[in-house]
Amino acid sequence: MVDHTHQDIDAATGTATTGHEWDGIKELNTPLPRWWLWVFYACIVWAFGYWVVYPAIPLPGGHTKGLLNWASRDAVMQEVESLKATRAPFVGKIEQASLQDISADPKLAEFARAYGKSAFGNNCAPCHGSGGQGAVGYPNLAGDRWLWGGSLDQIAATITHGARSGDAEGHDPAGAAGMPAWSQMGLNAQQIDQVADYVVSLITPTKTDVSAGQKIFAENCVACHGEDAKGNTDLGAPNLTSKSKWLYGSDKATVVQTIANGRAGHMPAWGAKLDTATIKSLTIYVHSLGGGQ
Repeated sequence: MVDHTHQDIDAATGTATTGHEWDGIKELNTPLPRWWLWVFYACIVWAFGYWVVYPAIPLPGGHTKGLLNWASRDAVMQEVESLKATRAPFVGKIEQASLQDISADPKLAEFARAYGKSAFGNNCAPCHGSGGQGAVGYPNLAGDRWLWGGSLDQIAATITHGARSGDAEGHDPAGAAGMPAWSQMGLNAQQIDQVADYVVSLITPTKTDVSAGQKIFAENCVACHGEDAKGNTDLGAPNLTSKSKWLYGSDKATVVQTIANGRAGHMPAWGAKLDTATIKSLTIYVHSLGGGQ
């Protein structure tokens, strides 16, 4: 038994001290609550049990497998397989149906949009943004300014075969139809500045005389962009009258740079990586963003 008769009692609290003292400060003898100690001991027991049952201890050749031989990767794969089984009926229908039939079937279209949104986040969002809003050099898929066309079939072809991707069926496979660098094609700095003024005036009306630039445009640019400057999806030539977000910017400095140095964007061919159902679902989703034609 502990003899409390000789214990030092703290006058302020009436609590016995441990007998330890530092610079006149005495340590009170206040042990942890018994319930807290039991919880602590239980946690220690539980931890040892966890090490035995689950993989936990790293070893030179790997790690302990545990009595259950459980692995998080196996659990994830089981969930993936379960999800695939749930999706299978819809995925099978999408594989067999045309894009137009999918779009016309409310339930199938709803599933395709959800499936396509997931695939978009995994594969397309790093370039086009999480909502398809695009960025400098990456098209805005929610606008009406389509380089290669915004119909269901055109979107599917672009996703499948890409542009300047090396795919023989892709857009501009040889890379010959990009925007040329007109500073190397006979236009001087003054002429480039004049045609840039005209191009900018197509979306931002001005009282400045742009006839000189219009004449240069008619002599050099209509072959791709058309006499009405509305572009040509067969060549990937953009509509210069659209006020939607331009691929590289519509301010004069950027337009001058584009005319002088040219542009040749690249779209990878996803047909070799993604299956038919995923590409069709992506097409339905991208078309639904608001800019589909």
